[in-house]
Amino acid sequence: MDEFNELLSGDLSETQGKYLTFSVGDEEYGMEIDFVMEIIGMQPITEVPDIPSYIKGLINLRGKITPVMDVRLRFNKMPQEYDERTCIIVVMQHNNTIGLIVDTIRDVLDIDDDQIGDPAGVKTGTPNRYIRSIARTDHGNKLIINLERVLSDH
Repeated sequence: MDEFNELLSGDLSETQGKYLTFSVGDEEYGMEIDFVMEIIGMQPITEVPDIPSYIKGLINLRGKITPVMDVRLRFNKMPQEYDERTCIIVVMQHNNTIGLIVDTIRDVLDIDDDQIGDPAGVKTGTPNRYIRSIARTDHGNKLIINLERVLSDH
């Protein structure tokens, strides 16, 4: 995690075309690194009643209360026990900070625009509403998430 956080704290102009990749189940996903603030290990989570099941609760991130979402549950996958590889990707979008719990961090990849395309049917159908595109890389295909939709209630 330290190597990823070191990259995140560097020159932001060097993040263009960089994607943080991570696993949830057997699939590998990616997101633009511009949204990522840091990557942390699992923290004690305070449960909150009467919220969607994929929102696990709140963590105290250096004095700031931050909600955390289990991406596995958000993507309608079977729940899984957290282990030493489970991480929280802290992201910011529209001045809102949220932690995304993922099974494991994979890599930071340089992905050119010509490697990214729309897979057939990705824009239609409920199962794919969180996927913006697919990246074809030397490291296999990565499903690029639509972070705004993942974070929204719809």
